[in-house]
Amino acid sequence: MEPPFKQRWTNQDMFFNEEDARGIRQPHNDPLVITLTIKWFNTKRILVDNGSSADIMYLPAFQQLKLDPGRLRPFDSPIFSLNGDRVYPKGMVMLKVTVGTYTKQLTHQLDFLVVDCPSSYNVIIGRPTLNRWKAATFTYYLKVKFPTEDGVGEVKGDQVLARECYQEVLATNENHTWTIEEEKEDKVEALEAVELVEGETAKMTRIGTTLSPEMRTKLIQFFKENLDVFAWSHKDMPGISRQVIQHELNVDPGRKPIKQRRRLFSPERSQAITDEVNKLL
Repeated sequence: MEPPFKQRWTNQDMFFNEEDARGIRQPHNDPLVITLTIKWFNTKRILVDNGSSADIMYLPAFQQLKLDPGRLRPFDSPIFSLNGDRVYPKGMVMLKVTVGTYTKQLTHQLDFLVVDCPSSYNVIIGRPTLNRWKAATFTYYLKVKFPTEDGVGEVKGDQVLARECYQEVLATNENHTWTIEEEKEDKVEALEAVELVEGETAKMTRIGTTLSPEMRTKLIQFFKENLDVFAWSHKDMPGISRQVIQHELNVDPGRKPIKQRRRLFSPERSQAITDEVNKLL
């Protein structure tokens, strides 16, 4: 029995040939810059970047679309550029995006990280969206192709605009390939010491170094407002029942204690033993 239509179209063959190169000035090394419909607006200067692990919208584009800042959802993890720059996004926003032309087009709700830093581009489409579109990109032909219910859709890059953007990128030394740091189970996060009582170095705690500045400030303020829950020494824990925990020697109380002869050590070892005993005391 023939499979349903919606199962067939996702497996359409997508190929490129010399017809796709029509109108492209060769040779070239231009980036793939396209136009998409975002929230019913034709948005230009959109870079298709297979190296980016995030979909990015720069703050000026967010403002030009007249989006309410209240729509931003918190996003506390930093993103990193190729040269190691770390930026904390303003937040994440979900927007309706259409790619292609009727009837061979796709419309999805996509999540964008809103970033406040200079850029020649308005938006960067990275691997999350390209994978969702099941898209194939070809920089030689400056074209993106993707399967739809009505056949293979496509969107062609704007070579003139791509060169303008690229010249601006070179002039300002911009970074436009961003990655989100992936969490690893065996990764140990670096910590920083935070003094909770000014002038008292013994009263401090440690917090993670990857927190956003805003979250770091709020966390430290929270600790300072709740100093009474910290136990800096045994004196801060009076009244604890021995039923909770206590240390004891695993010996037979019916046996008479035997004092061993004192052992003699070299001066270096003797000093080391004394230092360790003083630490325990």
